[in-house]
Amino acid sequence: MTTPARPIEVLLVEDDPGDEMITREAFEDNKIGNTLHVVRDGLEALDFLYRRGDYAQAPTPDLILLDLNLPKYDGRQVLEQIKSDSELAHIPVVVLTTSAAEEDILRSYKLHANAYVTKPVDLDQFLSVIRQIDEFFVTVVKLPMRP
Repeated sequence: MTTPARPIEVLLVEDDPGDEMITREAFEDNKIGNTLHVVRDGLEALDFLYRRGDYAQAPTPDLILLDLNLPKYDGRQVLEQIKSDSELAHIPVVVLTTSAAEEDILRSYKLHANAYVTKPVDLDQFLSVIRQIDEFFVTVVKLPMRP
């Protein structure tokens, strides 16, 4: 008998309120017990990860869903910072973006993204993609224990 997966802390870095709402809905529809934290730009993402300012009590996320096209610092800069920091580099980062540009895909993987997912425009497909990402990282992948 397998033990149920522990709830995970998910950080969504997303500046589009519509995409945030769809992601929240996917978590709720799927009865996902995970905690979804949302920040709306690259600077907030780094503040959350480094527990600065309003995020002094923020948990270390188990998974990051990262949009590329963000204000302040773009997702590429955030990804580079995460993966170059020994305290953060172990956190899986799924790039979740509208860009299907080959250069964005290649650069994201060169910066050590764990996956690159293009956001579907169709609502039902978007919900399905979020559920699949969550199911994969909660039930299939072994994540490191939180410190």
